[in-house]
Amino acid sequence: MSDSPEGAAEAAAAPATPFDWVGGEDAVRRLVDRFYDLMDLEPRFAQLRAIHPTTLDGSRDKLFWFLCGWLGGPDHFVERFGHPRLRARHMPYRIGIAERDQWMSAMTQAMAECELDVELQRRLAASFAHTADWMRNV
Repeated sequence: MSDSPEGAAEAAAAPATPFDWVGGEDAVRRLVDRFYDLMDLEPRFAQLRAIHPTTLDGSRDKLFWFLCGWLGGPDHFVERFGHPRLRARHMPYRIGIAERDQWMSAMTQAMAECELDVELQRRLAASFAHTADWMRNV
């Protein structure tokens, strides 16, 4: 951190959490909605779409609630369901390399289309990639 006035201004302007950097709940909702819209509409995400319910409303809400807390905002998911236990909750679904890669591709495209800061996209993509790979069960 710099002791210069410019460094102090940059530090003061920096978002406190990734949740703030994304833009709060409205921005997280837009990101989640775009992600699921892409999954629902793009044929290249067909394998990923196939492991989801017919209607995506519940999936949209759960990812929104989870991401809010994971990004450092309100813990909506934990308040409703307790610890996320991501791997355990996804174990009933066949998640292989294709599903992992489709999830990452849809999220990467959604982040770009929602115009998240490029550095934030890079950081989130790295975290998402680690988690998406950990979710594989076949």
